[in-house]
Amino acid sequence: MKLFRQLLLAAALGCIAIPGFAGHKNFKVSVYVRAYEVEKMKDTQWLESTWKTISSQLDVDKIYLETHRDLLIVDHATLEKAKKFFEKQGIEVAGGITYTISEPNDFETFSYSDPADRAKVQEIAEHTARHFDEFLLDDFFFTSSKKDVEIAAKGDKSWTEYRLELMNEAGRNLVVGPAKKVNPKVKVIIKYPNWYDHFQGLGFNLEWGPKIFDGVWTGTETRDPAGAQHLQNYLSYNVMRYYENISDGRNGGGWVDSGGIFMSMDRYAEQLFLTAIAKGRDVMLFDYSQLLSVRLNPRFRAPWQDGEVSWKYDEMTASFKKGKETVEPSTMARIADVVLRKADALVGKLGNPVGIHSYKVFHASGEEFLQNYLGMIGLPMDMYPSFPEGRKAVLLTKQAATDPDLTAKIHKQLQGGGDVFITTGLLQAVPEKIAPICELRCEGYKALVNDFGRFGQSERDILIPQVHYLTNDSWEVVSAGRPLTGGVSGYPILHRALYSQGTLYVVTIPDDFGQLYDYPAGVLNEIRRAMSKDLDLYLEGPSKVGLFLYDNKTVIVENFNDTPVEVKLCGDPALKSFTDLENGEVVPAAVPQASGQGFFFMMRGKPQAKAAFTLPPHTYRAFRYE
Repeated sequence: MKLFRQLLLAAALGCIAIPGFAGHKNFKVSVYVRAYEVEKMKDTQWLESTWKTISSQLDVDKIYLETHRDLLIVDHATLEKAKKFFEKQGIEVAGGITYTISEPNDFETFSYSDPADRAKVQEIAEHTARHFDEFLLDDFFFTSSKKDVEIAAKGDKSWTEYRLELMNEAGRNLVVGPAKKVNPKVKVIIKYPNWYDHFQGLGFNLEWGPKIFDGVWTGTETRDPAGAQHLQNYLSYNVMRYYENISDGRNGGGWVDSGGIFMSMDRYAEQLFLTAIAKGRDVMLFDYSQLLSVRLNPRFRAPWQDGEVSWKYDEMTASFKKGKETVEPSTMARIADVVLRKADALVGKLGNPVGIHSYKVFHASGEEFLQNYLGMIGLPMDMYPSFPEGRKAVLLTKQAATDPDLTAKIHKQLQGGGDVFITTGLLQAVPEKIAPICELRCEGYKALVNDFGRFGQSERDILIPQVHYLTNDSWEVVSAGRPLTGGVSGYPILHRALYSQGTLYVVTIPDDFGQLYDYPAGVLNEIRRAMSKDLDLYLEGPSKVGLFLYDNKTVIVENFNDTPVEVKLCGDPALKSFTDLENGEVVPAAVPQASGQGFFFMMRGKPQAKAAFTLPPHTYRAFRYE
């Protein structure tokens, strides 16, 4: 810190320049350097030339120098050389570890029951703590090993039980404890990746890990949603909020790589932007080598870039002035810089994120990553590891099924005047826990539907689970058939059952979660309206549009579609207008003239004020409303 102040003073007096000092106001921008590239930094020419390429295009606040990956341990002299180099640039420096034996071999991990592997893991932690007062564990502090030593140590336990216990012990006794013995000041941070719903099977322990380590980081890489992990765009925001909720506010930041940039520049930009608007304290760019090697390419420019969009590829790739120099952008580093500068200017105007509380029991499985699909249909998600208290609406998926007190908690919520929304996955898993509230069944029968009556029609057939109920004991709010109008059968899409002072709703989830996007806008509007009682606003419009709400009457709406969409923001009848936080444009809100009558019209309650506007493809708008 003393050196940093001296550098700032010298710069102010005109003695030296600090090209790398970024000065972002609302979050830091960091770069992670793999051990392979840190090893190369023993070559002064390579270090200086590569840093010039990156720093001329990207303002960096902090850098993480990795000490180990794939059994490559960077030596003391090289670490110290690199560390001092970046400190002289005015950059904060921390360490990193990737506990892999061989990434190319299916991300081969250490065997934490093997004495030799355990010794190596401890050695790496101690080595890193000698050089840094903070270091971060990259994605791979888990184990996939099924060597004979692991099979013997597991005994009769399941792999999940065994690995959860094993990695807790390893975290305490092989990493955190030894590191702090070497350097009592060191902070050891664990970065959790994006596949959180499968963690328990590999030993990542979200219940105890945040208590063992000094903080957590978040993998917000979503890349191509059609890939093997089904990483929907919204996950980049949702997982940030989830890790913040489970770590008592000690989520250091989000971590994005170049995956997805070959779909278009917008796919990369969206990941960075969502990480920032989730109120990440830091945005980490993985990694140094990608910032050098992923060259700007006309392929990154999508067809919709010819219109008015949030991120303009042509402007990003044009030459620009930095100080007295003219810079010709050459790599993805320039894209990151422009996106994060724009996000930084916006994030300072946003309050704390708010959303629909969803209960996810630690280590639960079932309906994996569903909340990210729900986020993509305009439902602001906020996942918690305990049953939410004091809410008007609570969402329960199959991940709540293992709670032994679930029925009592639902009863308390409803008796207090709140609503409970359960998915068909939860109903099918534990009908006996729902039956004391309402006798409903979801027994494995399917229906193929495409007609939703007055709520519209889908362009494709959708396979849904059938919900069965007792006539006049509960009621369908939204129904579907093939066809429904003039057909012979209809099935619930949104179902309601009155209980005490509240209402239990069942939301029908298609067998393929992605077919939520095929629900007509009318269906989605009804689901959004019903589930948003804790929120000031809800969205009307098609799917693949995200809604991001904050507690200071600010809101962001983002279109993830490749085509323009017409949307409406709906809220209290007293709503007057929405003022764009970036360009000052005012979008008026008004209560539309009432239309409709009868039972279903009366169910909708008082009319809402609505503000309508068009969103171009892969574009967001941010507003303050009054």
